[in-house]
Amino acid sequence: MRTRLTLTVLLACTCTALADVRVGVIVSSTGPAASLGIPERNTVALLPQTIGGQKVVYTILDDASDTTAAVTNTRKLIQENKVDLIIGTTTTPASLAMIDVVAEAKVPLISLAASEGIIKPVDAKRQWVFKTPQTDALMAAAIVQHMQQNKIKTVGYIGFNDAYGEGWLAELKRSAAARGIRVVAEERYGRSDTSVTGQILKIVAARPDAVLIGASGVPAVLPQKTLNDRGYSGKIYQTHGVANADFLRVGGKDVEGAILPAGPVLVADQLPDSSPSKRVGLNYMSLYESRYGKDSVSTFGAHMWDAGLLMQKAIPVALKRAKPGTAEFRDALRDALEATRNVIGSHGIFNLSATDHLGLDARSRVMVQVVNGTWKLLK
Repeated sequence: MRTRLTLTVLLACTCTALADVRVGVIVSSTGPAASLGIPERNTVALLPQTIGGQKVVYTILDDASDTTAAVTNTRKLIQENKVDLIIGTTTTPASLAMIDVVAEAKVPLISLAASEGIIKPVDAKRQWVFKTPQTDALMAAAIVQHMQQNKIKTVGYIGFNDAYGEGWLAELKRSAAARGIRVVAEERYGRSDTSVTGQILKIVAARPDAVLIGASGVPAVLPQKTLNDRGYSGKIYQTHGVANADFLRVGGKDVEGAILPAGPVLVADQLPDSSPSKRVGLNYMSLYESRYGKDSVSTFGAHMWDAGLLMQKAIPVALKRAKPGTAEFRDALRDALEATRNVIGSHGIFNLSATDHLGLDARSRVMVQVVNGTWKLLK
């Protein structure tokens, strides 16, 4: 009787010690945003399998760059997989659509998309939502500052006809107005469009000193190629949504000279030793390229890496309050993420708060240019 009781107690303790933290991951590994989502998916294999003494189980789903699929996947991860946390998704429209679902279920979400609207304002719904990519507001300010330094007075804009493109246009107008730069043309196009000739002709006719392309991934190549084909000679700016090898590979000579803000990880080997993110960025680059090949690293996979760093800081704190798989644990994890301070990531230093669920500052951005088919840090 005593032996049987002792064995029962030991088994119970073992089960408690091996409780899994379940993390759901949604990325766009197919569809128009695949060049962003694939490195995000690849990076999951580099994330820790154990945090705070607890096993971490990752379930990865592809939303095919589709908003409806992202919402369906979110519900599946919550209802069937009983996840404690969701990371994703890749695009702004889909991430925005996921907010209602995670807020209703009270499951923390770390988005991998850019728009500031994903996390602000931190209201009753967005209190459950965090993110790791720099916001469009933060990056637009860097672009406009560069424009002013180069005596640009007028700018044209062409961007996606969705929440990503509209967010970038709004932030461009806000930052440009503050620095006395006029937006003289604005056009839209679809992520899967094969021609933007009509829109580019209108922009060229307005004769702007520079053009900003508010797009991401491979679809951002088309407007720049068309500008070149139409003889446009002004500066062409892109967003941090193009900072990957596929953009360079597909764009080739057509994207030469493009100027954009990016996370410091993109040019980690060119950063001064004083940069706080240099060591973290080089470490991520080494791990990723040793697994997936030289020059395969991108800023998008690094957003997933930084989400992993936030998890490593927050999960041990949440485990002190509750067990994984419970509402109490998810609530504790949300609180721990919000209280995260001084996490040095590949993109910058994260200092989150009750009013800021990103926590990055100007140290999270550098200006780069495409030169001879690669990224060059602009001093």
